[in-house]
Amino acid sequence: MANHKSALKRIRANEAKRLRNRYQAKTTRTFIKRLKATTDKVEATELYKKVVSMLDKLAKKNVIHKNNANNKKSRLAKFVSALG
Repeated sequence: MANHKSALKRIRANEAKRLRNRYQAKTTRTFIKRLKATTDKVEATELYKKVVSMLDKLAKKNVIHKNNANNKKSRLAKFVSALG
């Protein structure tokens, strides 16, 4: 167990950040699934913009690696452009 006041505070802060990161990552995954389930190109384009923003935020905060975010964005862009 931590012996210093600052270490106890770090433990509390890290737990809060962990929960926030999990929530944001899960929300992003949900939006990705929603985008992949879409067949309408206009709706998919709107969802794609939102998903790209979410992925960029996760990468910026180091929740996911930036290359992982870029790969996901690339695959989703390919999917959206293939829609008729």
